[in-house]
Amino acid sequence: MAYKPFDLTGKVALVTGGNGGIGFGMADALAQAGADIVIWGRRTAQNLEAEGKLNQHGVRVLAQTVDVADEHAVKAAMEEAIVAMGRLDTVIANAGVGGGAKSFAEFPTDTYRKVLSVNLDGVFFTLREACKHMVERAKAGDPGGSLLVTSSLSAIDGAARNQAYAATKGAVIPMMKAIAVEHARYGVRANTILPGWIATEMTEGGQNSDVFNEKVIGRVPMRRWGEPEDFGGIAVYFASDASRFHTGDQVLVDGGYAIF
Repeated sequence: MAYKPFDLTGKVALVTGGNGGIGFGMADALAQAGADIVIWGRRTAQNLEAEGKLNQHGVRVLAQTVDVADEHAVKAAMEEAIVAMGRLDTVIANAGVGGGAKSFAEFPTDTYRKVLSVNLDGVFFTLREACKHMVERAKAGDPGGSLLVTSSLSAIDGAARNQAYAATKGAVIPMMKAIAVEHARYGVRANTILPGWIATEMTEGGQNSDVFNEKVIGRVPMRRWGEPEDFGGIAVYFASDASRFHTGDQVLVDGGYAIF
């Protein structure tokens, strides 16, 4: 007999950046577990492709073209998703961009601002609107919900030439802890995932580098790149009732890289 708390039938999950990479890996697993899915992404064609794949699991799917750095777009899209789906039980703030420089001394201000606008402001806007919905639902007698953010190994490691990215990924950790403490009374949990070196569009340069694969991936105890599918289980866990007492935590998913 299957462990019932992992059954997400009747629940609705929203994943920003859910049209590819880690976001799609999580959305796909959530759909397989029975959750109806909302995905946000900036590229409409990629959204539609992801929507088609998710529809194969027999769940309801809504794909919205959203730039999470746009506060008004986030608010409007969240309201639209709630009306269309009826509720949101899980919201995963996963959308993010990279952006480094030749050196910290040469770091362009416009790159710094762009990274912060998506990776930090976008998380703030997304989760603020999610909390508004979940608190209102709890006050109406329907408590509960799960908030998740995709941080990075960069939050706890030294990310040379990637100071802006590292700063945003570090900043979301205390943000989630504060959300967790404030919203526990409403049955809402807030947790953080820290991926290591994962094979996505953002890391194509490293994947195609023999030196990087030898010097960096060679140090991963599991001796491989992580895959988007490696985040399906943790997403289902945090979306499920199995994690109903688990909040304010950070989970490192890096194949053992940080401890080696």
